[in-house]
Amino acid sequence: MEQIYLIITISAIIMFSPMIANLIKTPAVVVEIFLGMFAGYFGLVFHFEILKLLAELGLLYLMFLAGLEVNLKLANIVKKDLAINVSLYFAFLYGLSAIICFTFNLSILYLLAFPIFSLGMLMVLIKEYGKEEKWLNIALAVGVVGEVLSILGLTIFSGWLEYGFGFDFFLSVLTLFSVLIATLLILKLFRTIFWWHPELKTYIIPDVNRLDQDIRFAFALFFILIALMIYLKIDVVLGAFIAGLFLKIFFHTKEELFEKLSSIGFGFFIPIFFIYTGSTVDVNMITKDIFLNAVYIVIGIVVVRAIASFATFYNYLHWKENVLFALSASIPLTFLVAISMIAFQHKLITQDEYYAFILASMIDGLVLLIVIRKMYGWLGFAKKNNR
Repeated sequence: MEQIYLIITISAIIMFSPMIANLIKTPAVVVEIFLGMFAGYFGLVFHFEILKLLAELGLLYLMFLAGLEVNLKLANIVKKDLAINVSLYFAFLYGLSAIICFTFNLSILYLLAFPIFSLGMLMVLIKEYGKEEKWLNIALAVGVVGEVLSILGLTIFSGWLEYGFGFDFFLSVLTLFSVLIATLLILKLFRTIFWWHPELKTYIIPDVNRLDQDIRFAFALFFILIALMIYLKIDVVLGAFIAGLFLKIFFHTKEELFEKLSSIGFGFFIPIFFIYTGSTVDVNMITKDIFLNAVYIVIGIVVVRAIASFATFYNYLHWKENVLFALSASIPLTFLVAISMIAFQHKLITQDEYYAFILASMIDGLVLLIVIRKMYGWLGFAKKNNR
């Protein structure tokens, strides 16, 4: 009977959250997380393996869509004109994080957490404001680099905690870099194959698609690359992202396919992830000290990005765009949860610190989305786009 209530609750939140979001002028993800917290508090959403599996699938689907949204033209611009700016941005990001950690005698987890990136919430912003915003395009391009660096950091950090500085640790790091190099080589190989035999693209995804061959191919690629990452013991987020990137590079003209995949994700899988994430927060365990620690973590994340942003992109983005760029890059909800969970499982942080990081990820995701929406209007972008 409890499972029936769980299914009804999840279905109701998925159905009504967009209506509530439109009514109170708030992004749907904010409503989904809050309703997840509310349902979890009253025991309507609880730990259930199938729900957890669907939530994990929702996270991976977010990363998959992130790969699909990579602006290839913008990537070329960044490569040619902004490579130095992007490099300096991350140098500032990690340098400032190191200074804060050493100044306040914080653990290595904070050094990894402050500059960590996650494209998941950027996807939510792109869904909200569109692909044409310059600050969001730059955030996405920078986010791709940040995502790779975060995956590298997360994988290396996890390997160090699990193996120590032994042979197995260096083997896991070598495997990760080998996969990245192999991915680049395989993408170049397929570029050559499709250049010589363009008819193969039509054979894989026909122009007249009566059997939904495009959806079948997309999901097959998605799950095969996830399975490959599991076999290689690498964060599966990387596999989901590469699958989306592959489709974007070689089938970028298939806009109908991308719309189908986006509708499936934002209509079902992704809301379940946010609802489940909200339900994992035990409100009764939150103390004043934990809350304050969470606020300090959020402030640290935002401050290092704001300084890095204005220091490196002041000539490229207007100060208003820089503000939105810094805020949009400051929502690493998914990876912040992941890295704190790994640290807690290996007893690198206390339970209170773990709750602080989980709460920080929630505050970060909830508050900054609302702040971005308000700033978007206050800075005049909403009026400009309505003309």
